[in-house]
Amino acid sequence: MRKLALALAATATLALGLPASPAAASIETAEAKATAASAADIAREDMFVTFGTTELKPGRFLWKNGAEPGQVTRVVISLGDQLAFAYHHDELIAVSTISSGTEKNPTPTGIFNVLEKKPMHRSRKYENAPMPFMQRIDQFGVALHAGHLPGYPASHGCIRLPHKFAAKLYQVTRVGTPVLIGA
Repeated sequence: MRKLALALAATATLALGLPASPAAASIETAEAKATAASAADIAREDMFVTFGTTELKPGRFLWKNGAEPGQVTRVVISLGDQLAFAYHHDELIAVSTISSGTEKNPTPTGIFNVLEKKPMHRSRKYENAPMPFMQRIDQFGVALHAGHLPGYPASHGCIRLPHKFAAKLYQVTRVGTPVLIGA
């Protein structure tokens, strides 16, 4: 029952709290950060229920067999667990390890939207670094993309994903897809 109440609260906050237009796509208020953290807690529970595990080795991901091939309706990131969760409506369909920002270059927390997608992008800030399957979530260049996964936070603020997971996720998201990032 507690899980259902949290899910409904998060959904209601999302429905009321997200901007109507992807142009104003980030909400980094205390309330948005709390909602994202709550969504990450629920996602960890969903991972166990759906996949029967609470751990993945760096660079690994799980995609539910027979999952509906439709759009991912939200992505939830747990910075503390270094995991990304993909949902189709209320169903967890995938989970992946990540590498997020360091203390020096932290990944922002709160509620964001995918603002731009490019199958191959190169960083303008960091020596033309490749960012395959880039999905930008803020105006400063933070994005979800394929990259090196050492098993701990190591990026300049982006959320790195396993290459095959990033490619698959790229295919089932759209500009405007919500991304909730919890500490």
